[in-house]
Amino acid sequence: MKQTDLDNATLKTILQECRQCGTCCKKYKKVLLQKDEIEFIKKMGGHVGVDATLRELREKPLSQLIAENEKKGKVYMIHPDDKGCVFLQQRNGLSYCKIYHYRPLSCQGFRCNLADNSFLSLFGDDAIHLLGQDRFGLPLNKDK
Repeated sequence: MKQTDLDNATLKTILQECRQCGTCCKKYKKVLLQKDEIEFIKKMGGHVGVDATLRELREKPLSQLIAENEKKGKVYMIHPDDKGCVFLQQRNGLSYCKIYHYRPLSCQGFRCNLADNSFLSLFGDDAIHLLGQDRFGLPLNKDK
């Protein structure tokens, strides 16, 4: 998929206010966490994990991989199934976040994708692009 570089002014023309449809909370399988958010998400019952390849798992103990990823700031809230985020709840046909006022910074950056593929076609399946990072957690390169 081709990566499209967009500035904030352009993003504001395609991003809408939340319609409480829950699409973003169901679609994205991992959400980047800041260091100060990790323990809170764990305490609240969220799933926290890191990216690791099978090769890395064969070569290093899991505890070492976790420590290395924590140092790099690559720890994620994981949504392991199609139900979406564990903090997503439904009331009267609308979606609500159980930890809305304390949700991760990445979640605070979500804007409505109009529940179609127009937004996802720009960013793919990885919510990390909403923070201006590529899928490896590096800053998006505007010179491409």
